[in-house]
Amino acid sequence: MQDMEFQTNDLGKIQIADEVIQIIAGLAASEIEGVVDLTGSFAGGLTESLLGRKNLAKGVRVEFHDEEKSCNIGLSLVLDFGINIPTTCMQVQEHVKSAVEGMTGLSVTHVNVHVTAVRVHGEVKELPENTDKRIHS
Repeated sequence: MQDMEFQTNDLGKIQIADEVIQIIAGLAASEIEGVVDLTGSFAGGLTESLLGRKNLAKGVRVEFHDEEKSCNIGLSLVLDFGINIPTTCMQVQEHVKSAVEGMTGLSVTHVNVHVTAVRVHGEVKELPENTDKRIHS
């Protein structure tokens, strides 16, 4: 786990763990209409099913830039069939950036969205591997 040393003052230092940013970003993304789920690794999904707890950081990657007090965020999403994918992804980017910056004071440089699947009538359909599914900010 990577921590961002955010601030040092007379009382000590403030650090923000990457998992905190992941949770904020994941919750913000899931608030957008059309976002069904965030997808993580097989191990993360297995851990979630075995422990019976929802992994709120699933499908979110954070990369800190120490000198600038900033970060890049990557999201892997499952979206509902029939929604406008680019519009929904742009709403996710804006909402995640706003939520993370508002709660942490960090500057979010990029929010990269990777659509990994669509849900059709309650069933998730994976997209072919060779399809370019990235929406760049």
